[in-house]
Amino acid sequence: MTVQFHDRPLGDSALAQLFGEARSYNGWLDRPVSEAQIEQIHSLLKMGPTSANSQPARFVWCRSQDAKNQLAECAIETNRAKILTAPVCVIIGYDLDFHEELPFLFPHADAKLWFDGNEALRRETGARNSALQGAYLMLAARSLGLDCGPMSGVDLDLVTARFFADQPRCRADWICSIGYGDPASIFPRSPRPEFARFNRIV
Repeated sequence: MTVQFHDRPLGDSALAQLFGEARSYNGWLDRPVSEAQIEQIHSLLKMGPTSANSQPARFVWCRSQDAKNQLAECAIETNRAKILTAPVCVIIGYDLDFHEELPFLFPHADAKLWFDGNEALRRETGARNSALQGAYLMLAARSLGLDCGPMSGVDLDLVTARFFADQPRCRADWICSIGYGDPASIFPRSPRPEFARFNRIV
C-alpha cells in the first residue's frame, strides 16, 4: 500500500531546517562530506519532478583538492575560497541530449519524439529542469543536516570545457558548495518580501 503524506505537514523544526533558519554559507567548518552522503543527496533529489521525468541535470561533485583547485580557477576572486575550503562543491549542468534517455525514464509515451530535431526546445527544457534539480539538491542536502553555498560568478564556458570535456553535449550552469557552514561566514539575513509585494491571487 502506498503511504500518503500530503495530509501530514512537516513540523516547525523541519521547516526551519529547510527554509526558515537555513542560510547560504560563505565559509566552512573542517568537517568532511562522505561519498555516502553525496549519494544520499542524489537519492533524494532524483525524486523531485521534472518534465516527463527527463532528469536533464548532470552533476560533477568536486571533492578532491585537485578538482576544487581546477574549479576555483574558473571562479571570480571572491568565490575561490568558498570553493577551496568546502568539503565538496558540485557543478550543476545539463545535457542537451537528455531526450536520448527518455525511453528509459518515461516509458509511458514516446517522449523522445517530442524533442527529436528541436535543440531549442531541449535547451529550454534542459536548463529549466536542471535548475529545478539543483534546487532539489539544496533541499536534499539541508534535509540531511548539511549546509549549502550556491554560486554563480564562474566562467561557465571554462567549467564546461574542464569538467564536461568527455560529455560535449553537456553545459555547466551554476555551482554549489556543500558542507557544514561556519556561522562566522554569514551576515544578517537579507530582507524577504511580504506576500502582497510579488504575489497575486486571481
